Amino acid sequence: MSKSIIRDKAKSFAIRIIHLYQYLRTERNEFILSKQLLRSGTSIGANLTEQEFAISQADYLSKTSIALKEAAETDYWIDLLHETKYLTEVEYEAISKDVKELISMLVKAVKTIREKAIIVSTCLALLFTFHLLL
Repeated sequence: MSKSIIRDKAKSFAIRIIHLYQYLRTERNEFILSKQLLRSGTSIGANLTEQEFAISQADYLSKTSIALKEAAETDYWIDLLHETKYLTEVEYEAISKDVKELISMLVKAVKTIREKAIIVSTCLALLFTFHLLL
């Protein structure tokens, strides 16, 4: 495992999404929703991989936020596939649990990154003010 648990989970999830996509196309003859699911479900890990090489804190936050939005979109496609009977209850429960776990982790990550950015900004403002007083 790498040093990023969320990145590892996103990669494992992407592999599951690829297998689900193949199943939906070959066994269920579903071609439209499955393609959307493939794009959004694999994009989560791709954005987290890009996040590793962010050029700034804002870029880091942006990549994490995009991964969160892609996870939310993936959750939508999973729900739609379930409600249209392309996924059984058992299939739905398994994959839905995983995407919701990723969403939860990403929400916490975005919140933490934003809080750290506020703290850094506040400290810099205080240092600048203190410097002006000298």
